[in-house]
Amino acid sequence: MLLARGSWSETARVSAILRKETVGGALLLVATVVALVWANSPFSDSYATLRDVRVGPAALGLDLTLGGWASDGLLAVFFFVVGLELKREFVAGDLRDPRRAALPVLAAVGGMAVPAVVYVLVNLTTGDGALRGWAIPTATDIAFALAVLAVVGTHLPAALRTFLLTLAVVDDLLAVTIIAVFYTSHVSVLALLGALAVLALFWVAVQRRIRSWWLLLPLAVATWALMHASGVHATVAGVLLGFAVPVVRSHAAGGPEAGPGLAEHFEHRFRPLSAGIAVPVFAFFAAGVTVGGTSGLTQSLTDSVALGIVAGLVVGKAVGILGTTYLVARFTRADLDASLGWLDVLCIATLGGIGFTVSLLIGDLAFGAGSARDEHVKVAVLAASVLASLLSAALLRARNRTYRRIAELEELDADADGVPDVFGPGRGRSGDSA
Repeated sequence: MLLARGSWSETARVSAILRKETVGGALLLVATVVALVWANSPFSDSYATLRDVRVGPAALGLDLTLGGWASDGLLAVFFFVVGLELKREFVAGDLRDPRRAALPVLAAVGGMAVPAVVYVLVNLTTGDGALRGWAIPTATDIAFALAVLAVVGTHLPAALRTFLLTLAVVDDLLAVTIIAVFYTSHVSVLALLGALAVLALFWVAVQRRIRSWWLLLPLAVATWALMHASGVHATVAGVLLGFAVPVVRSHAAGGPEAGPGLAEHFEHRFRPLSAGIAVPVFAFFAAGVTVGGTSGLTQSLTDSVALGIVAGLVVGKAVGILGTTYLVARFTRADLDASLGWLDVLCIATLGGIGFTVSLLIGDLAFGAGSARDEHVKVAVLAASVLASLLSAALLRARNRTYRRIAELEELDADADGVPDVFGPGRGRSGDSA
């Protein structure tokens, strides 16, 4: 059964994440608006000056601009949380069952492959290195997508929320893999081996359940710094560090039933830092693009690179996620849960087109931060994300009204029977999603 209702513990965990990401999404939106207003104000030069201020030890190759620290440093925290979340899903979550894991993983792959193909088709004859941006429309922004779902889709079944969360996390893992493989121009083998050696020490420490920050934090920072020096994007270090943290308390004590491990502890500590500081600060330094002049809105959207990004995110994401889900149902004999419709899956698929944080990062890597084409990329990513948000919000509102009516009818039915509605909104009397 595709998108069947998960366990109570999984539903409660996803609801808690949604509440945190809603706040993070709001801060992300505020940071983006502030950056856009500042960059298009008479004081735009001061915005660029602030973004380009260099801080850090030059002897270690870490004299980065503030914008560079945001993309290389703070986003590593974001990807650390992604690594923790993904490992927890597959080790102790509902998705440790391969049959449950297959759908969001395949949907994420389809939701990345189709936008890339759409972008390539639009830019096949463009030239001038335009094809370097093929991966820009492949990423989904977790914070924005979950924030839209949490605000608009209040009555949607929990299974759809779990599906979006897992799909977005897998999407980010694939995106960081793409960054490591396709956007690494040179590799310092010595620095890379050093990063892996320090990562191994970090792994040994966390496997021994050591929680001492005076040990773990220096090891994590050293792993990040050596990964940065190796030429591989430093955010890769964040994912690898997240994967190193144990999910369950003791493998010998019975697997997931042994209780939560360090991953849950670290996620509780670092998710607010990621959603509340790291991602909004990155957005502030990355989203400050002018909407007038030679690199403004009109000029940007005449560039085939920008058109490919918009088409890839808005159309390619929806087609890729929905199409892959349909193919899984068609060829595996797994039916969609009886309480759901394909329009529900389309709602989630259009949310996947909100590609903000990682899309902006890949754009910087593909065309160079501050270049004219990079400015066009920013305009396109912002435009596509707004368009996907509006489209998904309209679909979600329609489905939300449907599920709200179902919940109200069930409540009336329960009151008439004298039986309290213990299943909550969107649940049937049998406990299934409605």
